[in-house]
Amino acid sequence: MTAVRPRWSDDELEAVRDLARTYFDKEVVPNEEKHAAQGHPDKALYARAGQLGLLGMSIPEEYGGGGGSFAHLAVLIQQQLRSGAGSMGFAVSEGIVAHYLLAYATEEQKRRWLPGFCDGSLITAIAMTEPGAGSDLQGITTHAEDRGDHWLLNGSKTFISNGILADLVIVVARTTPEGGAKGLSLLVVERGMAGFERGRNLDKIGQKAQDTAELFFNDVTVPKENLLGEPNGAFGHLMTNLAQERVGIAVAGIAAAEYLLEITTEYVKEREAFGRPLSKLQHIRFEMAEMATECAVTRTFLDRCIVDHSNGELDAVHASMAKWWATELQKRVADRCLQLHGGYGYMSEYPIARAFTDGRIQTIYGGTTEIMKEIIGRSLLG
Repeated sequence: MTAVRPRWSDDELEAVRDLARTYFDKEVVPNEEKHAAQGHPDKALYARAGQLGLLGMSIPEEYGGGGGSFAHLAVLIQQQLRSGAGSMGFAVSEGIVAHYLLAYATEEQKRRWLPGFCDGSLITAIAMTEPGAGSDLQGITTHAEDRGDHWLLNGSKTFISNGILADLVIVVARTTPEGGAKGLSLLVVERGMAGFERGRNLDKIGQKAQDTAELFFNDVTVPKENLLGEPNGAFGHLMTNLAQERVGIAVAGIAAAEYLLEITTEYVKEREAFGRPLSKLQHIRFEMAEMATECAVTRTFLDRCIVDHSNGELDAVHASMAKWWATELQKRVADRCLQLHGGYGYMSEYPIARAFTDGRIQTIYGGTTEIMKEIIGRSLLG
């Protein structure tokens, strides 16, 4: 199944796609086994991506970025998944953190953080999830006391992507005693701040090459100038950016499904059973036809969402539809393609096996499938 140029793409974006393909295929993929063994990618690969102009593509040029749009990010994430390069945490840094900094940072903060973000010297993460609070922001207990010229931060976070390598972490913390979703703020914690500690690099069933950590904050002094956005305004900031986060995950989902379909197409052409290639069996052809159709239909809807988001028209409901549908499709395609690989599909050295476990998280983070359905259902039924 050959990748089709999206209707929203143009010659510039296709040039970015070619550059990203070369970067992932030549510099990241050959090191994936090493990254999996050490539990994180090499930091130098972020610097290399920055040198090539692949980072901060949607950040204005005055801050060191490329001055592009969400479409540039979509191309980067698509190519990462189509290359099978799972280690780089661009979906978090480029897809989430970049836009929090761009939307809510002061001019001084932008000039302090964005150039390093764009050249790859500043790796970033966002810390929302806690041991006792996943998708429910109301359950956050990490808190910060106003001490006049600084905040005193205490608490812990878990399941934080890029947590081991991150130089800058946006932490969601409670800054008033008021319960519920109110009273939450975004505080930027930087590497080297006293009391900021990293726990385990968590042992996951998939995405072994990408770092996911526990973070601990013990009386961390956070300067007032590291408040991101409005005080006690984090809930609104988070809700505003969730649509982009979720459509970004959907982009990864359909790209991964298309990648799995491609490698399985080649496999069934070469693998023989009963004296002829698997591709000559009607059942196999039907399986491939079904998956190809589902991918094509999903791609069409997602392309529409990308255009809408680029025009500032994507709403939370359609982002939720894209997220749950594309990631559940990715899960189904991974399962069916592994089955078509037979025993080889169960072997870790085969890309299909790694993709099967790597992709399982897609229906969980960024809001579970169940939460996506609840958002859609409420829009219909109140």
